[in-house]
Amino acid sequence: MEEIKKSTVDRPQTIVGSGRWTVDLMNIKNKVIIITGASSGIGEATAYAFAKQHCKIVLAARNIEKLEAVKIKCLAFGAECLLVKCDVSKEEDCKQLIQSTIQQFNTINILINNAGISMRALFADLDLSVIKQVMDINFWGTVYCTKYAMPYLLKEKGSVIGVSSVAGIKGLPGRTGYSASKFAMNGFMDSLRVENIKTGLHVGVICPGYTASNIRNTALNKEGKVQTETPLDESKLMSASTVADEILKMIEHRKAEVVLTSQGKLTKLINKFFPRLLDKMVYNVVSKEKDSPFK
Repeated sequence: MEEIKKSTVDRPQTIVGSGRWTVDLMNIKNKVIIITGASSGIGEATAYAFAKQHCKIVLAARNIEKLEAVKIKCLAFGAECLLVKCDVSKEEDCKQLIQSTIQQFNTINILINNAGISMRALFADLDLSVIKQVMDINFWGTVYCTKYAMPYLLKEKGSVIGVSSVAGIKGLPGRTGYSASKFAMNGFMDSLRVENIKTGLHVGVICPGYTASNIRNTALNKEGKVQTETPLDESKLMSASTVADEILKMIEHRKAEVVLTSQGKLTKLINKFFPRLLDKMVYNVVSKEKDSPFK
């Protein structure tokens, strides 16, 4: 029998194939996990995925009532839960989120930066406060939470995940603020990964394509008001639970990047070799959306 060396991180190794190639799998069970934006969509689905692994989950969002409903389901799956009302655009809220987690569970193994908001309007018509609000939540929320969680994540050789988007790979017309925030997140996480090559910290970014959630319903218009209606047929989009399962797997395998959907993978490939062709393709797709800003 081939010898399997004991992992320095709490991840049992498994032999894959017939040779000496090994894959480290992080043991998810009983880990302390913070999920921002946990009251709906991908964040809510991710909470359930980790609850089934009997984790200690910190659910963070602005709407505490919705978090209570998520907590009930997580408890039914066998998880321990802590609720923290948190607006990630506020640095002090993010600092308090980390402090509350440490007070309750003494450590942090995984941070999932999921909280996010979108927008939909032409830049020429846009009030600049809209881009600032999107950046404050999507980018600065990730920076704030990661900064205050870093000492504990480094100690545990844990994982920090950014839930990005295909819009962070290719700029989407009519969503300049959203794409900018996701490009910024990707750059921040990429730099953070390189900085921590020798520390044992896992830094991962997942880029879902269009996912069924309320992010388009709550997207901001040119004046910063909630649009309330999605321009897409949500029933035909990737489910939030599918994204959640992929997040769990990428943490187990400590992957640096995961791009979901065939459309997302194709977008990344075409953008690498034929970026101007993709410009036209993306424009044509967005211009056909319901109530497109190009009409």
